[in-house]
Amino acid sequence: MNAATEIVHAPASEPARISTGSKESIARGFGGASQTYDTAARLQKCMGDTMLAWLPEHFRPDSILDLGCGTGWFTRKLAERFPEASLTGADLSPGMLTQSKACGPGHVSWLNADAEQLPLPDQSVDLIFSNLMIQWSNRPEVIFAECRRLLKPGGILAISTLLDGTLAELEAAWARADPGQPHVNRFARETDWQQLVNGVLPGVQHRAETIILPYNSPLALNRELKHLGAGYKGEQRRRTVTAPGRFKAMCQAYPKDEFGQVSASYRAGWQYWRKPV
Repeated sequence: MNAATEIVHAPASEPARISTGSKESIARGFGGASQTYDTAARLQKCMGDTMLAWLPEHFRPDSILDLGCGTGWFTRKLAERFPEASLTGADLSPGMLTQSKACGPGHVSWLNADAEQLPLPDQSVDLIFSNLMIQWSNRPEVIFAECRRLLKPGGILAISTLLDGTLAELEAAWARADPGQPHVNRFARETDWQQLVNGVLPGVQHRAETIILPYNSPLALNRELKHLGAGYKGEQRRRTVTAPGRFKAMCQAYPKDEFGQVSASYRAGWQYWRKPV
């Protein structure tokens, strides 16, 4: 899910680049959450369902790549919708793939691979489906170029990400509780992201909206992020456990409604692209 991302604003002639944690730490973090991920993945399921609903009804792909398949939740959904298609689920995390293999249909091929250099032939895929993976890459433009390479003419890319504004409430609460110390993953600004994608996939369709999820408390939000393997992984994070006093102060600073409930905002972004014939 959430990338430990920090935007590095490039010169005007270049799209903004995104700096993330190491690939090893990303794979390890998600692998450690493989057993709890599906129970906590409310946002992921919502955003992936939006992409599934966007796919044209008449579209019948012969080959599908679920890129960043995680536990295989949407690999299974794709298999149900397109039972005749050849289906590959690819992920950087061996732990996630172990979980997906245990739950997935027998005819799916599982691939432990880096999305920036996939061991698949040119023009070999009709549909690439990628839900909340690309924000983890230091070089998202390379992943978009890989998708362009893999797609057959007329093939479709459906991909989602998170944008600046995600977890704004949590970021503000931590800023009050522990000034100057980052605790929340950061994401690309919408205009920067669109510029980056447009540079690789001319004519791509962009869509963005804010999704608000309710929680019983800031503790419940923190627990969900932990179960997703999506805690803050930035290079500036403390290497020791956050002191209870700081965490309590964050919980007190988090905005609540009259019933003591809290909400978290997620700025969701989708890109849809059909490769020219």
